[in-house]
Amino acid sequence: MSTLFYSHPSSLEHDTGPGHPERIDRIRAIQERLADAEFDALIRRDAPRGSVWDIKRVHDDDYIQSVFAAVPQDGYGQLDADTILSPGSGDAALYAVGGVCAAVDAVVAGQVDNAFCALRPPGHHAERDHAMGFCVFNNIAIAAFHALEIEGIDRVAVMDFDVHHGNGTQQAFWDHENLFFASTHQSPCYPGSGAERERGKFGNIVNATLPPGSSGADFRDAFGFIRPAIKDFAPDLVLVSAGFDAHTNDPLAGLDFHQADYAWISDELLAIADQCAQGRLVSVLEGGYDLDALSSSVAVHVKALMGA
Repeated sequence: MSTLFYSHPSSLEHDTGPGHPERIDRIRAIQERLADAEFDALIRRDAPRGSVWDIKRVHDDDYIQSVFAAVPQDGYGQLDADTILSPGSGDAALYAVGGVCAAVDAVVAGQVDNAFCALRPPGHHAERDHAMGFCVFNNIAIAAFHALEIEGIDRVAVMDFDVHHGNGTQQAFWDHENLFFASTHQSPCYPGSGAERERGKFGNIVNATLPPGSSGADFRDAFGFIRPAIKDFAPDLVLVSAGFDAHTNDPLAGLDFHQADYAWISDELLAIADQCAQGRLVSVLEGGYDLDALSSSVAVHVKALMGA
C-alpha cells in the first residue's frame, strides 16, 4: 500500500502564543516521530496553497474576508477567545485547505491508496460564519465538497474520533444527502453539541457520546453503533477527522484511550474504505495536545494506513 503524507512549513508559522495548547510543537513532534526509519516508505509532499474559491464551498464570504482582515502584521490577533492568529496564520490556513484537497485528488486519482495530512490550524469546529475552538476554516468539510464538486465523487463519509464534537462539519453536512458525518466524542464537553438526537435532514448524522472516563472498550462499543450506519451509507470516499485528544494523557478532556485504540479505529475505517470506497481514505489531523501521546498515536495511525 502507498500512503501520502502532506504537511507544509507554513504550519510552523501559525503562532498561537505562549501557553496555547494548539501550538507549533504539535507539528514538530509528529514530523520527528514520522522521521523514523519505519516510515521511510511514506510519500512526502508539501501541501499546495488552497484558494478562497475552495473555502467558499463551506464558509460565507464575509467570514472569509474577516479572517484575512484579522491576520496581524505583527504580534497576535484573534477570531474568538480560543482562536489566535499571528502574521503567518493566513498562509497556514490556506495551505491546510490546499493540502487536504490535494490529498483527496491524489487518492481519487489512484496515485496513492490513502493519505494523512498533518497541517494546522485544525478545522472541525469552524462553522459557516465563525471560528471556534482553535479552528479557522473547516478543512475536512471543504475537502468533502471538493470531492463532490471537482472529483465527481457521489458520496463522502467523515468519521470524527476527536474527543470534541465536530460541530462545524456537522453543520456543513446537515442538509446534504450525499454527505455523512459520524462522531464519537466526550459528553458533556466542549463545544456542547453532538447529542445522539442530532440526526441531520436525511438521517445522515450519527453521534455516539462517551461520558468522562470512558475507555477504549467503550469506544469500541460506540463505534459499533456507527459502523453499520456508515456501511449503509456506502461512501465512495472516507475522510477521517483524526483527533488524538481522547488519549488518557491529554490535558483538555477526560477519556481513557491509548495507542492501541487508535490502531484499532484506523483498521476499522480502512476496512470500511476497502468494502465501500475502493480503499480510498484521507485522514486529517484535528486535536491532540500532549506531545508524546500525540506523536505516538499518530505513529500507530499512520502505520495502519501504510500496512492496509
